[in-house]
Amino acid sequence: MHSSPPALWRSNNLSGQELSGPWRLLLLGDGSPTRHLQLLTGAAVEVELAAMGPEPDGDPATPPPPEVQDLLAPLLRRQVWLHCGAQPLAWAESWWNQGQADLHLQNRQQPIWRSLTSERAELFREVDGYGLVQAPWLEERFGQAGPYWSRHYRFFRQGQALTVIREVFSPALERWLGPASAHKNMNF
Repeated sequence: MHSSPPALWRSNNLSGQELSGPWRLLLLGDGSPTRHLQLLTGAAVEVELAAMGPEPDGDPATPPPPEVQDLLAPLLRRQVWLHCGAQPLAWAESWWNQGQADLHLQNRQQPIWRSLTSERAELFREVDGYGLVQAPWLEERFGQAGPYWSRHYRFFRQGQALTVIREVFSPALERWLGPASAHKNMNF
């Protein structure tokens, strides 16, 4: 299991002024990123399970999003790569209460959104923050230098936090979305 990629910059202010319009929609919108990736590329999203197991004791250098504290222990962490064709376009990790994971992640190769909505149950997504992250293993797998835009959010069902998800997006998405930055020469 990889350590969470360290944040170079993060914000809970969800104005997204530093992002171009398409990237603002991807990072700050409450839609399904797997659905967005499929619509952008025209290819089905395939999930490659990278790791899944009990949440290890915290690494103070790369702590999980603070909202993970709202989940009941014992916790499980799942990490996946999202592919459209051969190219990985996103990496994601999610934290779950073990019982909720057993209930909702029966098909571990299926995108979370599809698992959670398979019975047409009501679900609410709340974006909590976004930022830029960097890790050598992301650079190796994406095949492009970072930093990489990321976001984290929670799914709620009947007012209760169900899971916390962090997603990191490949710069290759600029092929469909254009440049991520709304401002030229923006440095973080």
